[in-house]
Amino acid sequence: MTATRLEELVTPALIVDIDAFDHNLSTMATALPGPRLRPHVKAHKCTQLANRQLAAGHHNFTCATIKEVEGMAAAGLGEDLLLANEVLDASRLGKLDARVTVAVDSLQTIEAAAKGGVKEILIDVNVGLPRCGCAPDNAGALAEMARSKGLVVRGVMGYEGHAVGLEDRSLRAELTAQAMELLLQAHTDVGGDVISAGATGTFDINTYANEIQAGSYALMDTAYAKLGLPFKQAVSVLATVISTSASGFAVANCGLKALGMDHGNPDIAGGGHVMIVSDEHITFIPETPVAVGDRIHVLPAHVDPTIAYHERMHLVRDGEVLETWEVDLRGW
Repeated sequence: MTATRLEELVTPALIVDIDAFDHNLSTMATALPGPRLRPHVKAHKCTQLANRQLAAGHHNFTCATIKEVEGMAAAGLGEDLLLANEVLDASRLGKLDARVTVAVDSLQTIEAAAKGGVKEILIDVNVGLPRCGCAPDNAGALAEMARSKGLVVRGVMGYEGHAVGLEDRSLRAELTAQAMELLLQAHTDVGGDVISAGATGTFDINTYANEIQAGSYALMDTAYAKLGLPFKQAVSVLATVISTSASGFAVANCGLKALGMDHGNPDIAGGGHVMIVSDEHITFIPETPVAVGDRIHVLPAHVDPTIAYHERMHLVRDGEVLETWEVDLRGW
């Protein structure tokens, strides 16, 4: 039986407030129309949601995994897909009926792209986050190496991930400017039309890149909510209170296996203090008394891994389940 009301859903369940979601898509489409935004599908892993981003005017997408690229291509969303991650086996990508660009930062990843049949690449530049990316001074040489292998170098990408979540906007802007100075220097050596960077936290600060890879804006989380961004909390995990205590705390059936916890504890919609999150339970002190059987909405601190724990998301308005979308890009 397909649930048509919130109270019919088996918990924990991933819930999307359709009005907040629509607001977020509209707000971003106004701020970064068309190719100015390359939405990152790792934040939602759902081709039906990506179709809504397409309808908002965004035809180019960012992916984090080969499976995301394959799923987007199979769903007819392969007009311009960027795998913003290094891979050492690109053979699955070269077989797709889609335009696929891959990030590279070494001879090995360049050779993997060429061997796998990928035709286009971006040079991934380390602009301050200790993750992937070549040194800015090496970007030009890597670009020439890629061209010598027959690859088209579309430009550069870099991620100011060390800045995007900082609550101090002035510091966020300062670090973004420093990071993008490095990326623009690299772009001078590399060439190409694309300067790809950014995230939800710097979508209105990073005016240096010509495309922004924001993803969390569509559904949001409590970490980004602290930054005063113009996006609403659209996603929550619906949970059922399964136990209460005379000492004032309550327990609901939503734990570590339903929530991304790397950005800290979740919040409880309507107020309350989270004490403990364990495998299958969240222990909290409610702002107003709750009873066994009550439903609560748990607000994740990090949307991306939270989504990856769930098989589907339910779009809801006023307690009515309007649609259910499969989270069909999960896994690798």
